[in-house]
Amino acid sequence: QVQLVESGGGSVQAGGSLTLSCEPSGSNLGCMAWFRQAPGKAREGVATQDSLGLKNYADSVKGRFTISQDIHKKTLYLRMNNLKPEDTAIYYCAGRIEYARCLGALKKPADFAYWGQGTQVTVSS
Repeated sequence: QVQLVESGGGSVQAGGSLTLSCEPSGSNLGCMAWFRQAPGKAREGVATQDSLGLKNYADSVKGRFTISQDIHKKTLYLRMNNLKPEDTAIYYCAGRIEYARCLGALKKPADFAYWGQGTQVTVSS
């Protein structure tokens, strides 16, 4: 049984930074990702990383967000810089066993079998 536990959300002013963490337990995951969901909007992919270290980002966060993973602890991170009010959302960590086509899964939340509980990020102007 895979479990994903997120931490690191909070409230910041525009231009600030936050780092989210996601600690997995259970089976090794070949593909992990961060998604977010704002009130009244569909869940959208933010960033994905596969077990080879390849990464993909949504256009809206490129250059501002960085996804990374601790090789030993397997903890997944999302470093968010220059935050904007439109980044306000609940952020979810997601994972799946298969690593194939991980980068393309950025737009396919249904491809992920495992989800964290979500952590709120609020950016004020």
